[in-house]
Amino acid sequence: MIRSRILGTGSYAPRKVLSNKELESMIDTTDEWITTRTGIRQRHIASDDEPNSLLAAKAGRNALEMAGLSAEDMDLIIVGTFTPDMPMPSTACLVQAELGAKRAGAFDVVAACSGFLHALAIADKFIKAEPTQKILVIGSEVLSRRTNWSDRSTCVLFGDGAGAVVLAASEEADSGVMSTHLHADGRLWELLTVRGLGTSCMVDEDMLKQGLHYIEMNGREVFKHAVRALESAAMEALEANGWSGEDIDLLVAHQANIRILEFLRERLGLPREKVFINIDKYGNTSAASIPIALDEANRSGVLKPGHKVLMVSFGGGFTWASAAVTW
Repeated sequence: MIRSRILGTGSYAPRKVLSNKELESMIDTTDEWITTRTGIRQRHIASDDEPNSLLAAKAGRNALEMAGLSAEDMDLIIVGTFTPDMPMPSTACLVQAELGAKRAGAFDVVAACSGFLHALAIADKFIKAEPTQKILVIGSEVLSRRTNWSDRSTCVLFGDGAGAVVLAASEEADSGVMSTHLHADGRLWELLTVRGLGTSCMVDEDMLKQGLHYIEMNGREVFKHAVRALESAAMEALEANGWSGEDIDLLVAHQANIRILEFLRERLGLPREKVFINIDKYGNTSAASIPIALDEANRSGVLKPGHKVLMVSFGGGFTWASAAVTW
């Protein structure tokens, strides 16, 4: 059986770091309040000369280097993001140009925080259909451009960054992407959204005055739906592969909130050392959070050959997804 296998991982975070202490001087909040409720201690913020495509390209370049491949070896580039450089062209096309991936097709996937796993699932299907393909999959966001820095309920949550993986075919039955699972419920879109900048809410003075170009979130309702959806997606991946919670070597979940991660850990019966957590350093980086965490786990030696890895995510749409990977 042909499976897609991760040959290399990469990530990149902007140089600027914004700590909770610094946020105390900007809005009515405290380091203790943010850390206790979210697990976040700091986040990276892109500078004016760091658009999404640049972050994505740097993460992609690091993944290519680990894989021992060049950009010209790539047949396809898929970028999961909802904070593109511009509406057209896609961020993926800009990444293709930046990397010099002349042979590669390129397109974006918009699934909010589930964007990376949606892109991974698409790439997996491409490789199974055409095993000669090599694909660069990236999750990249510049959320600071969509954050209302006067809204203390949301501005403490988000950060900027990018993560990437290189996928290629493998005939090893016990290695690679074992399964992917995608879900959505568009009826709940208003609970987590950016209303402005699209064709249903054109850019004008009123839109800007209302702040409709910023992230809006009903935190309580999002939390309630997220914990249920993440557990469901996790169990679906386990059942599809005949795995139990005890079989999991590492859970790499979307880094949205430490309480959500703890809830999922308890529901799956996992010890804390089997849950990769870096939300304290990056905050919620949306589509970038899982590939950044995956790269850190890989480069630090936490991930080892043969490890069973469960990835799960939840985001605006609502969208949610899971993937089971044998490293």
